[in-house]
Amino acid sequence: MKPVEWVGNSKDDLKAFPRDVTHEIGRVLTVAQAGGKHIKAKPLKGHRGAGVLEIVENYDGDTYRAVYTVRFAGVVYVLHAFQKKAKRRIATPQKELDLIAQRLKVAEEHYKRHHAAKR
Repeated sequence: MKPVEWVGNSKDDLKAFPRDVTHEIGRVLTVAQAGGKHIKAKPLKGHRGAGVLEIVENYDGDTYRAVYTVRFAGVVYVLHAFQKKAKRRIATPQKELDLIAQRLKVAEEHYKRHHAAKR
C-alpha cells in the first residue's frame, strides 16, 4: 500500500465532512493506495494528464470534493478537500483550482525531499 500524504489542512477539512462522505472518500483513496483507480475518481479538469483526480460526493443536498494526485511514484497526496458552495455551476471555482495548483507544488517539493531519494 502506498502511503497517503496530506497537504495543507486537507485532512482536517476532510474530517469535517459528514461521516458517510468521509467513509466513501476513504474507500476511493484506499483503492488509489493499492495502485488502482476507483470508478468515482475522475481527472480534474484543467490539469494535464490523469495524475490529478477528484472525488465528488453528494450528500443531503450538498456537494463535497476531495482532490488527490498519483503523479509521484509510490505516494498518494491529498491536495484539497472542500464543500462546493455554488449551486448553479458545476465547474470548480477558480480559487479552489489555484489552491490545488499551489498544493501540487508543495507535494512535488515534499516528494523530492522525502520519497524520491528512496526510489
